Amino acid sequence: MNAVAPDERPRRPVSDTVSERPRGGPDDAIVGRLSRLDRLLPVWIAVAMAVGLVLGRTWTDLTDALDSFTVGSVSVPIAIGLLVMMYPVLAKVRYSETARVTGDRRLLGASLVMNWLIGPALMFALAWLLLPDLPEYRTGLIIVGLARCIAMVLIWNDLACGDREAAAVLVAINSVFQVFAFAALGWFYLQTLPGWLGLSTTSADFSVWAITASVVVFLGIPLLAGFATRLIGERTKGRDWYEDTFLPKLGPWALYGLLFTIVLLFALQGDAIISNPWDVVRIALPLLAYFAITFALGMVMGRRLGLGYAKTATLAFTAAGNNFELAIAVAIGTFGITSGQALAGVVGPLIEVPVLVGLVYVSLWARRFFPTEGARS
Repeated sequence: MNAVAPDERPRRPVSDTVSERPRGGPDDAIVGRLSRLDRLLPVWIAVAMAVGLVLGRTWTDLTDALDSFTVGSVSVPIAIGLLVMMYPVLAKVRYSETARVTGDRRLLGASLVMNWLIGPALMFALAWLLLPDLPEYRTGLIIVGLARCIAMVLIWNDLACGDREAAAVLVAINSVFQVFAFAALGWFYLQTLPGWLGLSTTSADFSVWAITASVVVFLGIPLLAGFATRLIGERTKGRDWYEDTFLPKLGPWALYGLLFTIVLLFALQGDAIISNPWDVVRIALPLLAYFAITFALGMVMGRRLGLGYAKTATLAFTAAGNNFELAIAVAIGTFGITSGQALAGVVGPLIEVPVLVGLVYVSLWARRFFPTEGARS
């Protein structure tokens, strides 16, 4: 999930020693260190859902109104909301630091394995195991598994005393890698692998080109815009101005775009949601399992590789988080805003925020199992 990142001023990597930061207490609670927007994110999402449900009940011609502003098969208001949601996230990424951290081949290799092999495969397995009779929601969750986290992970990583510079670089790598890998992996997990296993595939209307187009539009465009914004902003005003003045003003727009999209989605899906509330619960179950399993695997892998606590926490959180904005955008662009695939993507951030806050506490507790010296690579 990618919403409003915290202050991203340069700092040295966090030490791997247990005593580097206080464990926290009543005056230093983890949740208290989140911004108000981030701390209340589940509340904002729940409010947006409620507003959408009411809007759908009172504005019966909403679908026709949206259809009157389309380019091809894409609703212009929805497209604007999705682009507004993605652009601030990608403007926060420090693209210039990619080369430095890629020199740590153990961390980079482990991150690529966790993000692009284990993560998608695990979500595929959980979706089929827990949603065998709900193909639209199952497909939506598989798409979520392919969308790797690219910004809000910086919040969880920072709260857990992870290596911020390493996290920023892994975020940058995921951002670029998704442009080239997302569509191919989507085809593999939605068409090829189910066919090999004798499972049903997505409908005949599914096309790898539809996913490719969605990724190019809803990730490629804001990625280029975000890169250009950082490049121009830092060259003209400097990094301190860009990260201390500009980003705090830009950041909340990611949340505004997300909430706008959720309102429209729930307005159009209101009847289906109200008549089948347990479907939302069933979507949440594989997500809960996914976060817990992926985080645990990341912590164990980092420990076995001797990465030290800071980089291990970074590995675990960058693997456990997902880019729900991209998943929602791809689901809407490929299957439509009234699809079950889009609804599955929207349930994601409602579950992710409280779960990953809890995993921050788990991560800080797990520091005792890491060496206090000689662990840094």
